Amino acid sequence: MTSLTGKKIIVVGGSSGIGFGVAAAALEHGAEVVIVGRSEDKLKAAEERLGAGRVTAIPADMANEADVARLFDAVGAFDHLVATAGTPPPNFPIGETDMDFVRGFVDGKLIGSVMLAKHAVRKLNKGGSMIFTSGINKDRPPVPGGAVVATVAGSFTYFARALALELAPTRVNIVSPGWVDTEMWDEIVGEAKTGYFEQMGGRIPAGRIARPADIAPAYLYLMQNEFMTGETVHIDGGQRLV
Repeated sequence: MTSLTGKKIIVVGGSSGIGFGVAAAALEHGAEVVIVGRSEDKLKAAEERLGAGRVTAIPADMANEADVARLFDAVGAFDHLVATAGTPPPNFPIGETDMDFVRGFVDGKLIGSVMLAKHAVRKLNKGGSMIFTSGINKDRPPVPGGAVVATVAGSFTYFARALALELAPTRVNIVSPGWVDTEMWDEIVGEAKTGYFEQMGGRIPAGRIARPADIAPAYLYLMQNEFMTGETVHIDGGQRLV
């Protein structure tokens, strides 16, 4: 296992949720951290929470290729890329699918990850890695309305396997979390979140819903393990089992 001390890590989606947890954990391990997000206000708030002067914040939209290219030009050489950014997924029954919403979701999640990989290779140091994020919906799709999000989440496993071969020895891996108590859940279900979490937390073997700090170590492990590539790491408290 290699040290993260002095390594430069880009966390796309680092202003909140899982990405914020990864940024905080990486700082604790001595890394130099760049957090990226669409909202300048959220980035500023994240900087303050992480400690002024401890991180660099760069606003960018991963669905906009010009923004993505500018991001890597601004950062320069770096060691690890972590992508956790996302938007609330579509949940339409297939016969009622809003195609504009679906295209926006696919652009932001899947196409955005392809663009990140495209431009990251120009600046990624030898021995570095890319880590993308899928999720439990590929294994336990909500019914009805889970077809699109399951398809997108599931595609990341094959994306990583192909890139791990193409970019070797650069390592490419996926983290697949279960439900995690993040701000996105407030957007998706609002005040009903507590009830959803109590119900699911009572079902899964771990006995509760994860916090970002529970998930962040999986990303650090993939950065530090030089023999791990092309893999999907599930960290879901056993949610796939129920």
